[in-house]
Amino acid sequence: RHAVCIFYLVLRALDTIEDDMTISLDVKVPMLHEFHCYLYRPEWKYMESKEKDRQVLEDFPTISMEFRNLSKVYQDVISDICHKMGVGMAEFLEKKVDSQHEWDKYCHYVAGLVGIGLSRLFSASELEDPIVGQDTELANSMGLFLQKTNIIRDYLEDQLEGREFWPREVWSRYAKKLSDLAKPENIDMAVQCLNELITNALHHVPDVLTYLSRLKNQSVFNFCAIPQVMAIATLAACYNNKQVFRGVVKIRKGQAVTLMMDATNIQAVKAIMYQYVEEIYQKIPSTDPSSNKTQQVIASIRTMSLPGSPMASRHHYSPIYLSCAMLLAALSWQYLSTISKATEEYVQAGEN
Repeated sequence: RHAVCIFYLVLRALDTIEDDMTISLDVKVPMLHEFHCYLYRPEWKYMESKEKDRQVLEDFPTISMEFRNLSKVYQDVISDICHKMGVGMAEFLEKKVDSQHEWDKYCHYVAGLVGIGLSRLFSASELEDPIVGQDTELANSMGLFLQKTNIIRDYLEDQLEGREFWPREVWSRYAKKLSDLAKPENIDMAVQCLNELITNALHHVPDVLTYLSRLKNQSVFNFCAIPQVMAIATLAACYNNKQVFRGVVKIRKGQAVTLMMDATNIQAVKAIMYQYVEEIYQKIPSTDPSSNKTQQVIASIRTMSLPGSPMASRHHYSPIYLSCAMLLAALSWQYLSTISKATEEYVQAGEN
């Protein structure tokens, strides 16, 4: 638990540097490259940030002290991931995401590495088997599925903030400029572009199911499964939906809590995935350029998630388990709501 908490705070500090547009590139690039070294410098902190999360930089000596109190096996994982992520972030500071390959690469740096790092922590703790931390391809897919979902959903917010994460290779087939997709006269082409990117993201679902099927510890399973079922529900809400280009597309609060309560075992998660890919399948327009590819990827997900055994009933859990689950749901929803509120203050759109 401590290792995961410190991992999060260290990456939040790194991310805050990347996001801070007031730091010049000649200062920011070396900081990103060297950030992993700051973990071992007790006095290092950064007081010049204007970002809302600047406290993690101003109080970094507190974070780095707790980092150095962790077991060496945890320190090594966090420092290594931090180094690789800083180098990757610096690479994409000076270029936009062009090809689909670069989209995968960018998502690897900012999210796939998080999945890999967490997986290595799970194995290092011996809560999970060594294979969980060793199979970096599956762990990377866990991160890519979440990151692509966020990028797809947050189109409008990112446009308003001057950020572009949709790959040019895809959107250039539908518009001259990425910002043109937000124009009412381009809505049909915009939705087709959206559907193509959602289809791309769905290719990670089989890896997600394989990864989750290997987990043995209940707390680790819940921790990993909840964001994944939230992501598939979000993609189902976004698919073929013009609202992505007009405002916020969010799953309902009750829907979110139900997902948190249900996603407690692999059969339940498979049933949830099946439910939402079926929802997408029913919405595929016959005229959509990506319709065949969408149908194909959904067929592959179906073969992995066909309900072979009934979804676990909520009713057989003990009262104490249900109380804990409800507490987790409440705390998680409070966290998601806080992030959502902060985002909406910008102008209406999106969770990390």
